[in-house]
Amino acid sequence: MSDLSWLPRESGSKNHFLWGEEHFSSTAPGVIYEKKPVVDRQGNAIEGVYSAWITLNNPKQYNSYTTEMVKGVIAGFQQASADSSVVAAVFTAMGDRAFCTGGNTKEYAEYYAGRPNEYGLYMDLFNAMVDSILGCKKPTICRVNGMRIAGGQEIGMACDITISSDLAIFGQAGPKHGSAPDGGSTDFLPWMLPMELAMWNCVSCEMWSAYRMKQLGLISKCVPVIKDGEKWVRNPGVITDTYLDDGEIVYGEFKRGAAAKEARDFVMSATTDFEKLDLELNNILLTFTNLFPGCLIKSVEGIRLKKKYFWDQAKVINRHWLGANMNYEAYLGFNAFNTKKITGQDTIDFIEYRQRQAEGAAFDTEFMAAVLGKPQ
Repeated sequence: MSDLSWLPRESGSKNHFLWGEEHFSSTAPGVIYEKKPVVDRQGNAIEGVYSAWITLNNPKQYNSYTTEMVKGVIAGFQQASADSSVVAAVFTAMGDRAFCTGGNTKEYAEYYAGRPNEYGLYMDLFNAMVDSILGCKKPTICRVNGMRIAGGQEIGMACDITISSDLAIFGQAGPKHGSAPDGGSTDFLPWMLPMELAMWNCVSCEMWSAYRMKQLGLISKCVPVIKDGEKWVRNPGVITDTYLDDGEIVYGEFKRGAAAKEARDFVMSATTDFEKLDLELNNILLTFTNLFPGCLIKSVEGIRLKKKYFWDQAKVINRHWLGANMNYEAYLGFNAFNTKKITGQDTIDFIEYRQRQAEGAAFDTEFMAAVLGKPQ
């Protein structure tokens, strides 16, 4: 015989998904999972070849993730990983204001604060979410449609490639709001930046523009999303000409004063259009499509391995500390942020905190009441 038709074989294909549709929802807050055809250079859908879109759907709360949404992200990346028709997974969010601002601070403050064991269980889910991104057997692309802050910055950095709206801002929030960026930033940034810049980015809670992120190599592409007629307009609030200011390059820095206000007013009245961003996304998808799948994912995993190394070393011990901290500084930080509409401020009184700490004051209800804002 010259063929192998005589060998016994099963017909059809097996389902390797761990979950069905129960963790996906088009109702906010939730996570939407959908497959979209990859399109060729002429804009025609390629038959049988898809990208899997995992979309955070909580725009009213800047796409912050609730406990149930974390489960949806895990399920989405596992489904993309196990689907042989999927070329790559696209991680994005609804709207044009935010990709993700991290964990849902309302849920943190009103449920997890003061419940360290419960938050430890939540952190098991969070760790599994990062693991699902780092372990996806398809390349992962973070499509940043707006702010990527705090835990949103961390799950975004877990992705292999980032393309961003030039209106997006990036940064950490932990030390300012009662936590530490131990959901990936302390692990990933020393690989991605010189040590001092990694340190400053982690602890300062300073926001960086998409242009600065691109300049430093933290994202792959930064694309204008404001269109005036047929003309694409760069973010007017950011310095995009390279020049020296007192001997320092200020490319990518935010404008200040009257120029900043004028830029904000323009952006608020402008219409966003993600056509150019999605053309860049499709170019990446086409590049992946025209590569050997096995060679592609082996190459991807070889780079990911460096990010995963430190993540895997620290994720469990960080989980324990983050849980315990819900009885301490996180209790104050998240409650301060959650009550900002009542008190008029989103942080504690740090001077009062340090003064009481220097006096050796007990961390009791009197201490907490003294540093939290008061109802206005």
